[in-house]
Amino acid sequence: MMTRSLIAAALIVLSGCASKPQPPAWEGDAKSSLDGYTDDFLRGDSGAADAEFARARRASASTGRFDIVAQAELVRCGVKAAALDYECPGFAALANESTPAQRAYAAYLDGRWQGLDVNLLPEQHRAVVASGSLAGVADPLARLVAAGALLKAGRITPADIGAAVDTASSQGWRRPLLAWLGVQEQRARAAGDTASVERIRRRIELAAQR
Repeated sequence: MMTRSLIAAALIVLSGCASKPQPPAWEGDAKSSLDGYTDDFLRGDSGAADAEFARARRASASTGRFDIVAQAELVRCGVKAAALDYECPGFAALANESTPAQRAYAAYLDGRWQGLDVNLLPEQHRAVVASGSLAGVADPLARLVAAGALLKAGRITPADIGAAVDTASSQGWRRPLLAWLGVQEQRARAAGDTASVERIRRRIELAAQR
């Protein structure tokens, strides 16, 4: 009886699974490739990152929907902003066909906060605009994206620059780490803090090793 009960239960579960529509293949392909792009870019492997993003864009474009392709481009914009690279031509070419929320996020990344409707932003970034701080942004990548947006908007503090360095370092993300160490070095040099400049230069040299 126990065996029959287990078989019956399994059939019920399987029948339930069968009735649930599977996500389309393009969706899984796009997500997998965007995840791969993110990992490769942050680690500093540009060639692999470009190849992964090309696959993600092809999968997204197979839908024939501008907003879906724009979303893929926007993911790339955010990841690049985490490493202080604000060039975003792929999204710019689709901006007119994108959604208001997508355009708001692009403006946020680019530091164009004047008149920005924060309610259109992802939840974890709304408080960043209101407070001008990374406080409360727990996810490491989101924290670096927010730091990049704060720097572009001219509102970042030395403490948050340090937080960005620490976040990139703890994750082993070479590209944003080098970018944020560069910001620290520039500020230390401007302040005439030669000891800090030397310490930061040594960290840059170490992180840049392949």
